[in-house]
Amino acid sequence: MHRNESLLIAASYFWSDTLNAFVFGHGLASPTLADVAMLTGLDVSSADSTHFFDTKPSAKVETRSIGGWSGYIQKYRRTSPVNIKEQTCFLNMWLDKFVFCGRSVGPTSVHLAAAENLANGGQFPLGRYLLGAAYHLLHQVTRKLLLGQSIGNLGGPWWFINMWLNLHLHKRLEFNLFTQRFPRDIAESHVLDEEESATRAPLNFGVAVIVLSGSGGNPDQVSRFFQTLYEGLARDV
Repeated sequence: MHRNESLLIAASYFWSDTLNAFVFGHGLASPTLADVAMLTGLDVSSADSTHFFDTKPSAKVETRSIGGWSGYIQKYRRTSPVNIKEQTCFLNMWLDKFVFCGRSVGPTSVHLAAAENLANGGQFPLGRYLLGAAYHLLHQVTRKLLLGQSIGNLGGPWWFINMWLNLHLHKRLEFNLFTQRFPRDIAESHVLDEEESATRAPLNFGVAVIVLSGSGGNPDQVSRFFQTLYEGLARDV
């Protein structure tokens, strides 16, 4: 998704570690497990019988001196039918690079145990871990701001926070979630009749908000977003 740096910067000034919530002008607001389920579809309800991120995996993967993610892909991809090892390696990359956005910006084995469990058909509430990581990222950003330090690369699921802000501020962003249309998956041999449409509505809120355009950290945009959040949203926004 496209990162809205200006919106993320402005919203960060309103996060309260004490309340674990944004203190906007219109009231408190905070991402919840319901938001995680609605925006991502990740599991938030399964029993968490073990701490996968503190468990030693049985699988071993090489992550150092491998040439970053491109080298990792070259080493572990196969042309034969996918086996558990290859699936574990793929899910390890998915968790590290795309879900939790690791700070190292390169391969690690931090999420390998969780990846191995998923590859073997296991279930655990990944959505809860995502929400916890989002709260931790907001805590780190707030601490940097209070100390007057550069935020830099902290890692963490910025994309989920961005999606959540997009959802709750879509009217302020002049984006109508309910009129979005996406191409349908239509077989080449299928001929549409007059009543059929080549497009469809988004399947969920996550699909709808992920296509919002992003922006860099433009000072004018940061200022406008900050003013909006400080003054608070009107009831119809």
